[in-house]
Amino acid sequence: MANTTDVEYLQFTPEGQRFDRKSAKIDAKALAIHIIAFANADGGTLVIGVEDNGDITGIDGYETKINELLCAPFDYCIPSITVETDILDCGDRNGKPNHILLMCIFPSSQLHANQADEVFYRVGDKSKKMSFEQRTRLMYAKGGLYFEDAPVRNATLDDIDLDFVESYIEKIGYGRSALEYLRSNKDFITTRNGQEEISGAAILLFGKNPQRFFQRARVRFIRYEGTEAKFGTEMNVVKDVVFNGKILDMVRKSTEFVKGQIKEHSFLGQDGRFVTIPELPEFCWTELIVNAIGHRDYSIAGTDIQIKMFDDHLTVESPGMLPGLVRTSNIR
Repeated sequence: MANTTDVEYLQFTPEGQRFDRKSAKIDAKALAIHIIAFANADGGTLVIGVEDNGDITGIDGYETKINELLCAPFDYCIPSITVETDILDCGDRNGKPNHILLMCIFPSSQLHANQADEVFYRVGDKSKKMSFEQRTRLMYAKGGLYFEDAPVRNATLDDIDLDFVESYIEKIGYGRSALEYLRSNKDFITTRNGQEEISGAAILLFGKNPQRFFQRARVRFIRYEGTEAKFGTEMNVVKDVVFNGKILDMVRKSTEFVKGQIKEHSFLGQDGRFVTIPELPEFCWTELIVNAIGHRDYSIAGTDIQIKMFDDHLTVESPGMLPGLVRTSNIR
């Protein structure tokens, strides 16, 4: 949040992702847009009583208006947003004693909209209205919706590998048939208007050919010669392999392949026996790949999971945002 003890800082620091200034004359509905945008993104501080150019016009004399602004997080935000407020003493541009209002908005795990059911998100120094697709993606990221729960168009039970389901329920000790297991679990099959609908989770976990419906739900291994990726006439790709199939297939195929690509070093140990140590620890890169496949955002259709191997390191890239309120700044 902004440095709330330094009036000069609040006057002149550039507006951005987590900071904005507004006049006390702003309409409460208009202010709600910025509160919503901050809550849906990374949180932020709104300074009321300071113009865009840094002039302090203050809030004194706007008691009724300020009361409306303080109610905006409750009256015009759905669901309501908790805001911490503070009032600072200051001198206005006319040299008279005055006050400014601070509103501190924290990032929310929920998706917030205004009374017109419009959703806004803070991007740089703007509060941007989100499209339906962007809004849906944000709901997936916040956990308000799960893409894998949605029915897959044109998918039927014929697209499910029932033999694989049988082997799975045998391992977990489920005593009925594969069909009964799937139909008893609403995460996999639901019925609407008398028709069975197959979920994305069922296709990704148990599908005969998940890539028929999710073309880029796959793992791609790329081996580069050198320590960085090069392109164009300097392209240094020496191996490019794609792994398809259901989730467990992709885990097995990709981890087995990567294991065969990692160099091993052998040397004579202190006990007189030869010791072989892989260049990269297996538990580490296996965890990376399993997490990437298990936690990727399958609603993103334009890219795949990529395992990139270089001469001195390996990276795993998984499509999607960090979940919920997790940011690089608080991930630990």
